[in-house]
Amino acid sequence: MAKQKSIKINFIMNIILTMSSFLFPLITFPYISRILLANGTGKVDFATSVINYFNMIAQLGIPTYGIRVCAQVRDDRQKLTRVAHELLIINLIMSIISYIILFNAIQFIPRFHSDKELLMIISFTIILTSIGMEWLYKALEQYTYITIRSIIFKFIALVAMFMLIHSQSDYVIYGAISIFASSASNIFNFINAHKYIGFKPVGNYHFLKHLKPIFVFFGMACATTVYTNLDTVMLGFMKSDVDVGYYNAAVKMKNIFVSVVTSLGTVLLPRASYYIKSGDRSSFNKVSKQAMNVVVLISLPLVVYFFIYAKYGILLLSGKAFLNSVVPMRVIMPTIVLIGLSNITGIQILVPLGYERIVLFSEVIGVLVDLVVNWLLIPYFGATGAAVGTLIAEFVVLLVQFPYARREVKNMFSNIKFYKFAIALSLATVSSIIVLYFALPTFITLAISAILFFGVYLVILLLLKESMIIKLYYDITSKFIKNRGEE
Repeated sequence: MAKQKSIKINFIMNIILTMSSFLFPLITFPYISRILLANGTGKVDFATSVINYFNMIAQLGIPTYGIRVCAQVRDDRQKLTRVAHELLIINLIMSIISYIILFNAIQFIPRFHSDKELLMIISFTIILTSIGMEWLYKALEQYTYITIRSIIFKFIALVAMFMLIHSQSDYVIYGAISIFASSASNIFNFINAHKYIGFKPVGNYHFLKHLKPIFVFFGMACATTVYTNLDTVMLGFMKSDVDVGYYNAAVKMKNIFVSVVTSLGTVLLPRASYYIKSGDRSSFNKVSKQAMNVVVLISLPLVVYFFIYAKYGILLLSGKAFLNSVVPMRVIMPTIVLIGLSNITGIQILVPLGYERIVLFSEVIGVLVDLVVNWLLIPYFGATGAAVGTLIAEFVVLLVQFPYARREVKNMFSNIKFYKFAIALSLATVSSIIVLYFALPTFITLAISAILFFGVYLVILLLLKESMIIKLYYDITSKFIKNRGEE
């Protein structure tokens, strides 16, 4: 078992990976949205959401289940090889079934047939995800490799976007480059896998033993994919591509911050599964509480700041043509906190403990709530109605999971002093709002206000001796002093 320090390394790598995901749309989307406009970006977003459903069928519950089961046997190459082969074969069979369903859907559904070229291009993500075996690399905690690989392909895609997209009709090219950025590196995953598993058949395969847990995780994946993409698909059918474009401009911002907040939970899943398998409940409880503290520390300021500066964020990322995205963005921002918390209660706590059915039940309830709210509000409020649906659905998911998680991890919030966060956020808000009274350019407004807001937030928490900030402060200063001493 790796030393505890590797959690920090993995977390840092995952943060870098997340920041690359932040920088990629931050650099490209202002350019893309001004060329393709809401209609063009809406077409790609709608097609991507549709393909996500077919990719969900192909993947079953393997992306999450694979992390857990591979982490449990990662010290035995023979067992790891057998499990990886079993999951990969199941994955490929389901990919073939998914493509058959997709081809028929494109043929018989007029809305799909009109964009068949775009749908087919984006569908490459299905096979690329299957052969990528990302679950294997995460189970082995190979976050440095995942990060470097991802950044290289995003950089290539970045150059390609500026070189190849010049008119509104280039939305198909935009879709292709987006898939290249997110999935093409999976080819190297497949090739590189020989370092960790054998490629020759090892025999004695037991596919059936995986099916029951896989289908439980598949139910979870279904629920997650449905309510993640339900808003976009319903907007596409009930309103227009323009409404989809407005909504997804807001969602892009939200997704960036959700990725930052959930990075630690992603890193800790294989470690938590290992602790449970080893019977080390003390270490399991400790990392769960720390993860909860980190989520609160990061998510609260992001929600408050980007609620206040939603207009400027949209102007910088998408331009004036997307000002109708401001209200949906403000509505959907609190989901950053809700998703961050449910990621810990569900993926980090309940899944390693074997309570997948509770997580599945919570997500099914979330889907039903999202469906009903969307059906009622989208016809009247468009993108804002879809944002309300997502907000309520995420709250319901957390509401269902929390009692079970709290029972397993006693005093889950015992280390979190919420009054300190309230004081820090209040003072940070007051200090940054001053910037709004000056007619400064968008980028300068965001830059100055962000420095003031997050700077004051961190300083106040440091003065109030918030535990995580104090720990971070001493880690940084001790390393600095050590490095100076070595010189």
